[in-house]
Amino acid sequence: MELYKSQTLKIYNTLTGEKEIFKPIHEGNIGMYVCGPTVYSNVHLGNVRTFMSFDVIFRYLRHLDYKVRYVRNITDAGHLTDDGDVENDRFVKQSRLEKLEPMEIVQKYTVDFHKVLDTFNFLPPTIEPTATGHILEQIELTQKLIELGFAYESNGSVYFDVQAYNKKGMNYGELSNRNIDELFANTRDLDGQSEKKNPQDFALWKNASPAHIMRWNSPWGEGFPGWHLECTAMSTKYLGETFDIHGGGMDLKFPHHECEVAQGKACNGHSPVNYWMHTNMLTMNGLRMSKSTGNYVLPMDLVEGNNTFFEKKFEPNIVRFCFLQAHYRSVLDISNDAMIASEKGYSRLIEAYKLSKNLSASNTSTLDISAWKQSCYDAMNDDFNTPILIAQLFEGVRFVNLINDKKASLTEVDLQLLNETLHIFLADVLGINLDVSNDSANTNKLENVVNMLIEMRNEARANKNWALSDEIRDRLLATGIQLKDGKEGTTFLL
Repeated sequence: MELYKSQTLKIYNTLTGEKEIFKPIHEGNIGMYVCGPTVYSNVHLGNVRTFMSFDVIFRYLRHLDYKVRYVRNITDAGHLTDDGDVENDRFVKQSRLEKLEPMEIVQKYTVDFHKVLDTFNFLPPTIEPTATGHILEQIELTQKLIELGFAYESNGSVYFDVQAYNKKGMNYGELSNRNIDELFANTRDLDGQSEKKNPQDFALWKNASPAHIMRWNSPWGEGFPGWHLECTAMSTKYLGETFDIHGGGMDLKFPHHECEVAQGKACNGHSPVNYWMHTNMLTMNGLRMSKSTGNYVLPMDLVEGNNTFFEKKFEPNIVRFCFLQAHYRSVLDISNDAMIASEKGYSRLIEAYKLSKNLSASNTSTLDISAWKQSCYDAMNDDFNTPILIAQLFEGVRFVNLINDKKASLTEVDLQLLNETLHIFLADVLGINLDVSNDSANTNKLENVVNMLIEMRNEARANKNWALSDEIRDRLLATGIQLKDGKEGTTFLL
């Protein structure tokens, strides 16, 4: 069944700043590229949010019966924080810090990346190429840009010539809506020693200093690829010169994605992507997440309870549910209160889903389940609006409760449609792992019991009944539940 033909999907296109009706290049087939992680450290929650957004997009497109080739790269070389200083290579810096070979760093954090995404029930991409696995393609692309007059060699490095690109009628800055003349006017070379013709030029290939660890042979000497080049090389190889969707975090819009647009247009004479999609940022307690400020928690610390920001651990389904209550283009703020509220909402939803499978059918239907089902599709068709979808799923919860309380009725066919629709959008589209939902419900009940015992212990302590207080603590510990007394009260670890 080609479900996509009966649905009108709109996507917000960063390039035009408008929602547009989605029309794939090849009917029934979609090419989607998403910028993957730079594997020099643990994947952080902001990354997880971005990849989760595209996981849901991937899931929904597949549900609509599209054949999707989803390419998500691994950056394992060439990610400079500054084109002018090879000492800012993140892999080299982390390699020295941890006293490991660069590829040991790559392996360590690639494994961590996959572990985290598996924990949150992500579907794997169709293809997951690496930068180091495509050095030849990046060299060939650099040679082509030189031959076409869009790049130049300087001291063993090769740079993309932004002014030459603009002089040929193209517009560097179109994706991020930046004026290139203003960029040039507001930037100057402080030391006058730059290898670049212009400060806005970006590296396609960098000459490796004698001390640089990661290096490959090239026509310009030993070196390594620039960060922006890998995505153009790999997306072109696996999706063609023009493909449907390119995604990533909004922090990549400039310069990374802007450079990809320029590289693609310079090589092939046309735009490489039809729909550019960007996710917004994740904050915690109203502040930007940052290691330097200490306002920071790793994904696994959140689900394992190893942090000081949240009063308890939260299972992956609850984190996923929390994240998807915000639209991918909106800022998402997480906090202890937000997670607790998400846990309660998630439990309501799952309990109703389980109840929906055991409701009794009637001869007539007093609820319009077909219209409700279409409202779920309408939400996702409006630029993948997961918060609106979740609101519609709670409308389904209301239906379940009405039927269970004998205040509404559904026929056998409509009951089946209600349950199937809940399953489709919870499991297939939102990616909730229903196989562990029973565990979640049992965990919530256990936590309620423990909290009741903590209240009894607090009352015993207030009455100076130290024997009862200690007995509650010790008996809980004997079952594997550890109480922690602190300034904010008593918490526990299961």
